[in-house]
Amino acid sequence: MKYITGIHALNITCSLDTCGDWHQSSLQWENLHLQESEDSIFGDYGIEKGVCIPEHEEKYNVANHIRALLDLLEEGRFSLAQGMNKDFICNDRYTTEIFEQVLRLSCAPHWDQIDHFMGREYYREWLRFKQRKNHE
Repeated sequence: MKYITGIHALNITCSLDTCGDWHQSSLQWENLHLQESEDSIFGDYGIEKGVCIPEHEEKYNVANHIRALLDLLEEGRFSLAQGMNKDFICNDRYTTEIFEQVLRLSCAPHWDQIDHFMGREYYREWLRFKQRKNHE
């Protein structure tokens, strides 16, 4: 399924209780970042259907804020995902879900960078989660 993700998706309100991004007016909405869900390890996880997009009349499938950030990590676009925890998600209720999904990327060629990024964003919480998973 084709869907909008990345920084555009972070600037669209989703069904989650998350902050998202706040630079909607500075984005070029004519150049949407579209992806195919079948090309991702996450499949259709976190994709909301029939969403209104600024400067477009038609509705689109859009990644929720968690999925948009996961896509950025999967693509290795860490500078765009920076602030994931405190700026874009802003809700500890989703931390375990995010960690479980990020762990699915452990076979990615740039896993060390993903792991390092998560450590910077979530500190000891990420380390404790990984330790628990290693003991399961």
